[in-house]
Amino acid sequence: VSNVNNKMFSGLLPSSFNPATKRLLSFAKNVGNNDEDGEEKWSEQAVKSLVKNSNLKKSGGLDDLEFALANPDRRTKCVTIARSMDGRHLESHRKGLPHVIYCRLWRWPDLQSHHELRPIERCEYAFHLKKDQVCINPYHYGRVEAPVLPPVLVPPQVHNDIPLERPSLDEHELPANANYPVGPEPVMPLPLSLPESPPPGYLSDDPSGIENSPGACSSVLGGGSSVGSPIMSPASTIGEGVAVTYTEPAYWCSVYYYEMQHRVGEPFNASKPILTIDGFTDPSNDERFCLGLLSNIHRDNTIELTRRNIGRGLRLYYVGGEVFAECVSENSIFVQSPNCNIRHRWHPATVCKLPPGCHLKIFNNQEFAGLLSQSVQQGFEAVYQLTRMCTIRISFVKGWGAEYRRQTVTSTPCWIEIHLNGPLQWLDKVLTQMNPPSEPCSSFS
Repeated sequence: VSNVNNKMFSGLLPSSFNPATKRLLSFAKNVGNNDEDGEEKWSEQAVKSLVKNSNLKKSGGLDDLEFALANPDRRTKCVTIARSMDGRHLESHRKGLPHVIYCRLWRWPDLQSHHELRPIERCEYAFHLKKDQVCINPYHYGRVEAPVLPPVLVPPQVHNDIPLERPSLDEHELPANANYPVGPEPVMPLPLSLPESPPPGYLSDDPSGIENSPGACSSVLGGGSSVGSPIMSPASTIGEGVAVTYTEPAYWCSVYYYEMQHRVGEPFNASKPILTIDGFTDPSNDERFCLGLLSNIHRDNTIELTRRNIGRGLRLYYVGGEVFAECVSENSIFVQSPNCNIRHRWHPATVCKLPPGCHLKIFNNQEFAGLLSQSVQQGFEAVYQLTRMCTIRISFVKGWGAEYRRQTVTSTPCWIEIHLNGPLQWLDKVLTQMNPPSEPCSSFS
């Protein structure tokens, strides 16, 4: 039936299209629908550029692509085009990653990010392999679903009898800063423990200019496809313990904006899986938190200069139970994520410099689930410490830490704090099922 429909639709396309273009467009998922956003015209141009690709013609790649579309199967051949310098392709004034462009065209019209895709094992030219050729066969990529997190079993009696080993944070010695990590994504080491919060900071009077970022770098891939996971009962009794399940909230994160030590404006609650935080002025966009609108009576010249250099800022992705940060500004951003730091075997308070155009995985729900299950066995205090894992701090343009004049995030002109609401709510449900701390606290303690 689908082949009949494809043939019928191909007959409706303009006669100026050559037969190969017509046949490939007949498989498109977004052609023939309402084209208010110009998606259909863009799809036509993307297919035309493939048909004109001389290398595809010589290698028989167009025939392989048409066969793959007509016979959806992972065992079809790789269909490759040359990789550009920055990995992206320009089609009708729009830039995008080639495998995302053609997966969106022929499989998932709602696909928004390469974080939502994973290549199959047998694909020899998958985008993340960084070869000179990139496979655009849409059936060589899968869309990763958000994993279902296992419930955390809270025993009926848990006391703080297990001592916690914490890396000491000397008040005068901060961990070394880190640069954007290049290489394969590491696996979080277990078991582990968390340090105390970083020491309180001081305000900086540094009037220096903007710190520019280094040049190009590679992207880190990862991700999945949806914000949600199945909603279950928050807690249920299993045997002698209580099983506490994860529930996806309506707003996956809340973002707070600060200038030095002053919080500015109201928090932004994100419901969409992609959130842009920039320096512009759109007042009513549920996919953008625009900092340019916000006023502050304590603002000085250093803050004003930094705000003017936020530009396109950063983009947050929440896909497949993972959170990624992408720097889309012309200046670096600086990220402090305990979850990311532990995965890379850095000190949990490390600040990582993320240059323009780079991505960094800053949180993983499955890793957090493992930490939570481990911490429950150590008692209330160990679980409560995980609240630090659910908060991520990012400064714009100017960094902080051991290698900078600004030692703490409250010394930076413009920064945000991201609260991950799902993990925080999960922690809350677990803590309410646990015994309170064994050490009494009163007015006389």
